[in-house]
Amino acid sequence: MTTAFVLHRADGAPCSTVFRRQAFGGNDPFAQYREIAWEGPGSMVAGRIDFVGEVDVPSFPHIETIVVVEGELTLEAAGMAPLVLGPQEGAVIGGGTALRVSAGSRARFVFCAADCQSPTRRGLFPLRADADFKPSSSLPAELLLGAAPQCRSDNVFTEEGAEYRAGTWDSTPYHRIVRPHPVNEFMQLLAGSVRFAAPDGSVLSLGTGDALFVPRGTSMGWESSDHVAKFYVIQTVRASIERD
Repeated sequence: MTTAFVLHRADGAPCSTVFRRQAFGGNDPFAQYREIAWEGPGSMVAGRIDFVGEVDVPSFPHIETIVVVEGELTLEAAGMAPLVLGPQEGAVIGGGTALRVSAGSRARFVFCAADCQSPTRRGLFPLRADADFKPSSSLPAELLLGAAPQCRSDNVFTEEGAEYRAGTWDSTPYHRIVRPHPVNEFMQLLAGSVRFAAPDGSVLSLGTGDALFVPRGTSMGWESSDHVAKFYVIQTVRASIERD
């Protein structure tokens, strides 16, 4: 059965997720630091990285969304002011971007990365908790156990070649039935808490600061009783990729 993967617990509680030390591709700038929790169709990976030091990357080899959970990380790209990220702050690195990554002391961040053969969005794209939210679609009535929520989103990065989107989303409370998740999704909770129900009746609870990756096809419900906000990455996986 496909399951969700907890990537980080803000309260320091251990994760049951098994991480493996592994590079993502042959030119991975974080090869010696990367810990992968999940790798699947569509050339996507998710996990965590403990990094210290400095690395110069002439051309970033893939798309990567990072969210710092401990410490401080600095990203420097040509033509942009240095982007200094602390806990609960993140950014998307576009494929092909030339940049320097540095941390004077240990920084931990969670990531969701994807291969892209022909990148079109180079640069750094900050993720913001105080996003420029716009109303977004709610859920179909047949999926809801109660009133429809009011949802908003701010999509700051789209790479069509990888079917990869990233941004910030928030919602009023709602309760959804258990159903197969339609996309690969990374999420870092910025506010609120969520209870994810599994088909066997078990419940996975996440709170502010926690990070989760949900592979496409994972059967799970959603129940929130307060305002929830999150950074997200979504990747649509075509059926042809899943069969390969």
